[in-house]
Amino acid sequence: MPDQYIYNNNSYIKILPAWAQELATKYGSKTANLYILYGNIRDFLPHKKKEDEFAFKRIQEYISDVLFGNQDIIAYYDRSSGVSFCEEPMTRDYLSSVSGFYPAAEQEEFLSADPEKSFPYLEKYFLSRIPGEKRETCRMVLIIDYAEALVPSGDLIRLSDTDRYCLVTFNRWASDPKFIRGDISIILLTENLVDIASRLVGSPSTVKISVPFPDEKVRERFLRFKENEGKLLLERGLNPERLASITSGINLMNLNRLVSESYEENKPLSLEFMRKKKKEIIEDEAAGLLEFLETGYNLSHVSGHDFVKKRFKNAARAIKMGRPDVLPMGYLIAGPVGTGKSFMVTAFAGEIGIPMVKFRNFRSKWQGDTESNLEKVLNILKAMAPVAVMIDEADAFLGDRDQQGDSGTSNRVFAQIASFMGNTEYRGKIIWFLITCRPDLIPVDLKRQGRAEEHLALFYPETNEDREALFKTLVRKLDLDIRNFSVSDLFRKFQYEYSGADIEAVLVRAKLLAAMEDRVYVKREDMEEAMGDFIPAAYPHEVELQNLVAVLECTSKEMIPRNFRSLSRTKITSDMQELKSLLGE
Repeated sequence: MPDQYIYNNNSYIKILPAWAQELATKYGSKTANLYILYGNIRDFLPHKKKEDEFAFKRIQEYISDVLFGNQDIIAYYDRSSGVSFCEEPMTRDYLSSVSGFYPAAEQEEFLSADPEKSFPYLEKYFLSRIPGEKRETCRMVLIIDYAEALVPSGDLIRLSDTDRYCLVTFNRWASDPKFIRGDISIILLTENLVDIASRLVGSPSTVKISVPFPDEKVRERFLRFKENEGKLLLERGLNPERLASITSGINLMNLNRLVSESYEENKPLSLEFMRKKKKEIIEDEAAGLLEFLETGYNLSHVSGHDFVKKRFKNAARAIKMGRPDVLPMGYLIAGPVGTGKSFMVTAFAGEIGIPMVKFRNFRSKWQGDTESNLEKVLNILKAMAPVAVMIDEADAFLGDRDQQGDSGTSNRVFAQIASFMGNTEYRGKIIWFLITCRPDLIPVDLKRQGRAEEHLALFYPETNEDREALFKTLVRKLDLDIRNFSVSDLFRKFQYEYSGADIEAVLVRAKLLAAMEDRVYVKREDMEEAMGDFIPAAYPHEVELQNLVAVLECTSKEMIPRNFRSLSRTKITSDMQELKSLLGE
């Protein structure tokens, strides 16, 4: 939604971001009076005062000053500070009026942090200020911060008496015609919507508005604002536009901190410094729920899997061409253990140069925390776009809609992820990679078109030539010094179905043997001893099952190993059932 100018004092002098425009539109419709603002509410919000002049305000100031112009009656409340007002005259008028209604009450109660004490006084005061036939219109706004401390999520039976009182009060205010006709608005502030009681969030009388992280345009405005103040120090060749483009996922408050520290220390900001700080800031903002994956590899470091590499190279080219519309929403990467699925995905990220993050465990034993953690992570991903998201062991990590035993948490988490993955607004901006050895255990909801719609599979090398090519690639990856010798005859001598992980393990063992003889290079005798001693892990039935389920997921015959191509889907399914029965599944 485009920005909107506001007509004031005979000229268009203010501009609203989309979220504030939505709030202004809902307020102007006079059909609702209870609003929940959530998301990036602790940040600086830009306000265009003149054509070339911006101010950056906190959200309470933004609502009071920019949206309502500090006019009429604007009150604040939070569980720590109690009741306060935008202007001192408003405070005096409130205390004077309520003292007249309740002469026996103490003034401290009127401003109390206890909602059961202060809310009845506020309600009485607001209703008394509703204009009559001969009085001018009077707008009244109550801004309540940290709303999750008043109406927390959770079962009604678990709420305290005060929580129940607040829940009933807010729902009553939201549906009271006197509040709507009297121009009395209640604005609740919270970082995560799921932290608020579902009975309030789900009420048709409640308007929910997300405050997003600043986009590139807003970050550039902020940096130019600091530059005009003379407080932006940049390394030669770096400008606000370039800096804004590499700081996706960082809000203005953190950006201001970095700029201010740079100015105070007289150290110009550099690209390398900003990339490092971006990683630290986002991991801190995500409270350890996201991990940045840094890689020095690209697809040239991957041996074999030519079909998959071709798909990824085409996707990388589309991104560089600015064509996110032709990319899949996500990828399902299947294959047995040790085929390099995770490495393939990180190599793809290195190919296109966008950041990649990995989901860490966001689940908590405390009710409501899991959904809150997930909402925070998803908001950060939106702000970071473009970004690649890796979920390893996806079959165990994501769960499904039918899990039982955790009061519905897993069902809600699954629904949150599935809904977010299926939002086509993020096509080519948030690229999902679901990695698993058992794609059959991932619900169809996540594998269907519009989510992880591109299904790719990796298998063990089929021939000794394939194994030798993989060997050479791993030597380069591990930066080994191999003295000239051919491993072809060694692969013919030691006939195992080596996975990539197996060959890498053998190389590391050979390197250890060389180190024990105080050598930095690996010779043939080291490799022969390491390969002769190596015994592949004994789980043939599990690997066979993983191969079969990967074959069944393949959407192209070119990916399927030759020894599986002649099998019908009926035969594969039958063999899978036999193996599952054998393994006790």
